[in-house]
Amino acid sequence: MSVAANTKTITPPEISARKGKTPLVCLTAYTTPVARLVDPHCDVVLVGDSVGMVLHGLPTTLGVTLDMMIMHGKAVRRGLERALMVVDMPFGSYEENPEQGFRNAARVMAETGCTAVKLEGGEAMAATIHFLTGRGIPVMAHVGLTPQAVNTFGGYRVQGRGEDAESVRRDALAVAAAGAFAVVLEKVPEPLARRITEEIAVPTIGIGASAACNGQILVVDDMLGLFGDFRPKFVKRYAELSKDADAAIATYAQEVKERRFPAAEHVFGDATKSVKGGQAA
Repeated sequence: MSVAANTKTITPPEISARKGKTPLVCLTAYTTPVARLVDPHCDVVLVGDSVGMVLHGLPTTLGVTLDMMIMHGKAVRRGLERALMVVDMPFGSYEENPEQGFRNAARVMAETGCTAVKLEGGEAMAATIHFLTGRGIPVMAHVGLTPQAVNTFGGYRVQGRGEDAESVRRDALAVAAAGAFAVVLEKVPEPLARRITEEIAVPTIGIGASAACNGQILVVDDMLGLFGDFRPKFVKRYAELSKDADAAIATYAQEVKERRFPAAEHVFGDATKSVKGGQAA
């Protein structure tokens, strides 16, 4: 690991204390190399269930399993030194009752070494959040568009417009009161995000919820432009790596076909015949 061993890891109380201060920087990670890249820059690194769509080609997050989250959580843990690591609880692993949620969240924490878990849902999940936080499991809540409820919503639509705004607001108030140390607001209108941010005592982290939030999170693959045909409105691309990768792979393929790769500098000689300065060439 590149960071000094005595580097202090950010804690959930420190995240909560950032309310109204310098905005929180958050990104997803699913692998050790990406975790190492984002760690120096992020306050929170989320092992999101978006891994199912981003890395496994699933159509939604609903097919993600607890074992998948644990596998990727272990990988990310190996790459982090300072950022707070949060792991998503997948669909079906916590909704049945608080006891189920605790049992599975405890397993995730024990096997991945994460510091906190994230649950989707508002008022309906308040009792579970209270149960977990009362038993030593820090919880980040997630309201607004909750992708695990995509079938209920009828798609990945903006939540909280018109009469629905009060429902999202109640969800945010409920999870904050239940003990969540931060609340993700996904795909909600700016006025609602601003109101919720002003009303709850813990930080809001926006994804498609405007700069009114106390921090921002994006899927790292989205902001790096690794998917050429995926351009949601709320994502700013800070790079176009899919274009660079395509060009590099095309060049490699052409050089292989033309026998220009591997070149002489990529080939090992015969050590028994080529010795220089006491060392095999």
